[in-house]
Amino acid sequence: MGFLDKILSIFRKKELGTTKLEKTIYESQKTDVEEIHSIWDYLKFVENTQAFHLTSVIGFEEWIAMDEIKRRIRELFNANYENERSLYPYIKTLVDCGLFEVSNVGGKRKWRRKELLIVVKTKKKETIRANELQAE
Repeated sequence: MGFLDKILSIFRKKELGTTKLEKTIYESQKTDVEEIHSIWDYLKFVENTQAFHLTSVIGFEEWIAMDEIKRRIRELFNANYENERSLYPYIKTLVDCGLFEVSNVGGKRKWRRKELLIVVKTKKKETIRANELQAE
């Protein structure tokens, strides 16, 4: 009985080894690859417009008040707005579209950009080439 158990255990180990090998081969042949892109890489605003100025001076990490936004626009673009309230409709539209976030803390509004990511699934080039060769 001891001898037969040893032989059977050897065959069981071989079976387990082949299933592990098959699993690694299967995992390496996955056809989908995920690419992550930011929506901000694809949005283009007309230069020297208020929306362009807002998206240029407001970042992702810090909350910025309107006084700081105006100061940054003056420094970067050398632009002064005659009407102090002219930026509010643009920034409200960007908030309504889901591109900016707003915070009302202590009676002051502050804004920042939302990090919007797009996940794109594409096929691996190797599997695409293999499929093309099989079609020929």
